[in-house]
Amino acid sequence: MAVTKAKTKHANQSISRRNKWTKDDTELTILALPTSIWFALFCYLPMFGIVLAFKDYRIVEGAGFLESLIKSDWMGFENFAYFFGLRDFPMILRNTVLYNLVFIVLDIVLPVALAIMISNIYSKRKSKVYQTLMFMPHFMSWVVVSYFVYAFLVTDKGLLNGLIRMLGGENINWYFEPDYWPAILIIMHVWKVIGYSMVVYLASITGIDTSLYEAAVLDGASKAQQARYITLPSLQPIIIMMFILALGRIFSSDFGLFYQVTQGAKQPLTPVVATFDVKVYQMLTSDSVSLGKTAAASLFQSVIGCITILTANAAVRKFDKSSALI
Repeated sequence: MAVTKAKTKHANQSISRRNKWTKDDTELTILALPTSIWFALFCYLPMFGIVLAFKDYRIVEGAGFLESLIKSDWMGFENFAYFFGLRDFPMILRNTVLYNLVFIVLDIVLPVALAIMISNIYSKRKSKVYQTLMFMPHFMSWVVVSYFVYAFLVTDKGLLNGLIRMLGGENINWYFEPDYWPAILIIMHVWKVIGYSMVVYLASITGIDTSLYEAAVLDGASKAQQARYITLPSLQPIIIMMFILALGRIFSSDFGLFYQVTQGAKQPLTPVVATFDVKVYQMLTSDSVSLGKTAAASLFQSVIGCITILTANAAVRKFDKSSALI
């Protein structure tokens, strides 16, 4: 009985200490304040704009944005019906989903393999050099990259066509040959993203207890066996987290990749490079499409992405709660 009372008293004291505001709480709050303000101003406050998706927004003469929004006619789900009824909606849905499925697989397999290989390099200098070289494309704008791609693919003076002519072939008009572009886009995506993803996995590998590898070496395990039985199981939580986040973007696409690199996603490349983000931009810059219809398309992407990520998280949580994102 005395032991039970002592435990209860100790628990109450612990709860009391947790409920008491401390100096650490003040410091952490101050540190989190700028980020909280940033999210409130640029992420949560603009969410008021989703009402545009249900309005036929028109600028009222002499009125500001809010007054024009209030006076605009309510459209309900008509803007969504317009977007779903587009003739090319099945095409852009197919392109967006299929490209992202390929990207999800490659963005896990290749960075993990590279991270494991680089972690086994004995020379730290060479390891840092390789990491830097592969990480640099992540910081390059797609606008800059698009000019490099153009220099390779331009018909008359392009480097790639020059090489083809040297080998006895004929020029290829790359920007009018849609069959080549799925491979080109996949290669460009991997080239730009693989370094960042690799660093994420490499950071996780450095956090693995080295005694596990030492024990494996004493047992005669090869590098491949160490990777299979130690590294990959240890990377499982971060791999699942990256997978869930990637699924949340399956109905979105990298606008710079699909629009800038393809020089505007014009015909005849449109059937193989048009995605949701490209279509939203084209709707936004079109004089014949209202702002409400464009907002409806963007809202659809956001909602379906949220549903996808919550569904994936729920599925993961069912089998392994510790690996779930939420």
